[in-house]
Amino acid sequence: MSAVAIAFAVLTVTQAHAHGSMQNPVSRVYECFLEGPEHPQTAPCQAAVAIGGTQPLYDWNEIHLLNANGQSRSLIPDGKLCSAGVDKYKGFDQARADWPATNMPKSGSFTFQYKATAPHRGSFEFFITKNGYDPTKPLKWSDLDPSFVKFTDPPLANGVYTMTTNLPFSGKTGRHLIYTIWQRSDSPEAFYTCSDVVFGPGGPSPSPTKSSPGGGTCTAPAWATTNQYPGGSVVSYQGHTWKAQWWTQGEAPGSAPVWVDQGSCTPTTKPPGSCTAPVWDPTSIYTGGSQVTYAVHTWQAQWWTQGDTPGMAAVWVDKGSC
Repeated sequence: MSAVAIAFAVLTVTQAHAHGSMQNPVSRVYECFLEGPEHPQTAPCQAAVAIGGTQPLYDWNEIHLLNANGQSRSLIPDGKLCSAGVDKYKGFDQARADWPATNMPKSGSFTFQYKATAPHRGSFEFFITKNGYDPTKPLKWSDLDPSFVKFTDPPLANGVYTMTTNLPFSGKTGRHLIYTIWQRSDSPEAFYTCSDVVFGPGGPSPSPTKSSPGGGTCTAPAWATTNQYPGGSVVSYQGHTWKAQWWTQGEAPGSAPVWVDQGSCTPTTKPPGSCTAPVWDPTSIYTGGSQVTYAVHTWQAQWWTQGDTPGMAAVWVDKGSC
């Protein structure tokens, strides 16, 4: 193979390995992936599949331009910021006010989390929409305030970049959108995310709180701090059933607005014997390292999984009886 061919092959592999998307606040594409590409739960994600099929959801970490080289504004046209002008992802440019949104504080310390499938040097630049932003109109560059924070080579642990800053959003209210550009410094490639957020009134409408079933049993799986729950997930926790309004992880029901109390119930899903991990649930999302109880055994997930039965899928490793 010639030197030119080898160089091209190396460049192609290098470019293909930098992937990721915003995890907190969750991006549109990653939220839809977590809901399940084949059967998304929310109307915007269902519409995205109707527009572009399921493949964009499976390829949630590929909204990028190979040759951005710091010129994103001149390369991406207005109305196509969330897709980066890539036709494959046009379903995420939908201008609508019901995209799943993350409840954001206006001030104080906040840690942004970016899910990455490979480490690369570069910078993450964050923008937020201006006051008066209308989510039902196509997003334009002029809708964004100047960048409110930029991180260069932030730390990466367990596949997640973490970036902590003090939020400057005291004047924001209602629905907004946080736009992120990850510009690599070892390549001209850049990645883009749109994360819908809400400050105070204007967020997702809570489901009506159901009255107590009067001593009924808890049929939902027990909440686990390591599990990821897309909007619509139902769990049981401390004798109550709870429903997630949007994507969440590590936020305990009763202490975070993402969870709506659906009423009291009698716990029935406690693991048997000495099993301490939560009972496996086919509708829950489990990330690598998550542990569950199933068939009087403890199982540990090796990677992301949903609906794969322990003992029948390679993703689960049997940690022994309990």
